[in-house]
Amino acid sequence: MIRVLIVDDQPLIRAALRDLITNHPALELVAEADDGIGAVAAAKRLHPDVVLMDIQMPTMDGIEATRTITAAPIEAKVLILTTFEEPQNVLAAVDAGASGFIGKSAPARQLADAIVAVHAGDLSMSSRAIEALVAAAQGRVSAPDGESAFDALTPRERELVILTAEGLSDDDIATSLSISRQTAKTHINRAMVKLHVGTRAQLVALAYRAHLVHAPR
Repeated sequence: MIRVLIVDDQPLIRAALRDLITNHPALELVAEADDGIGAVAAAKRLHPDVVLMDIQMPTMDGIEATRTITAAPIEAKVLILTTFEEPQNVLAAVDAGASGFIGKSAPARQLADAIVAVHAGDLSMSSRAIEALVAAAQGRVSAPDGESAFDALTPRERELVILTAEGLSDDDIATSLSISRQTAKTHINRAMVKLHVGTRAQLVALAYRAHLVHAPR
């Protein structure tokens, strides 16, 4: 079971998420919080697998809560769930250590799949969130990183970074390249270590900033 912590200041949103999680065979609700301070306290106490995190909340917002949780000695992945899929929000969340980003308007099945994907180590980002990263690559958001950061990668690692940035999961990559899922994960993890990034989302952001991946048309 994937243990999930819900963080949102709106009771109706929390109720909808609670129904989704409690009725899903692979998910378990461990706690709820209505602000960032409560989220950090619950994450440190309960060590959930995935934290569903709103951005705009009182006292401590979701970006700061994400940064605090991902810096703590726990294994929780943070999936940002918000109505505000703007470039500055997406990039701030990625820089804070979020592992995924999805809109509150997403269908329940898509949200559940995103939770499972993030827990498995795959990237999960909505199309609008990907567009925000494309905006960074096009210079509408500050993007100082250069392609030289990728010189340390082997050709295979570079290839897998590109496929990850294009939205392929480890299973997709493994099938496409006729390698095992574990081999795909190993190459990607080695690339992340060499590039000094902690999440798949940060890896993808760096790839777009370096123009390693072309913006979709």
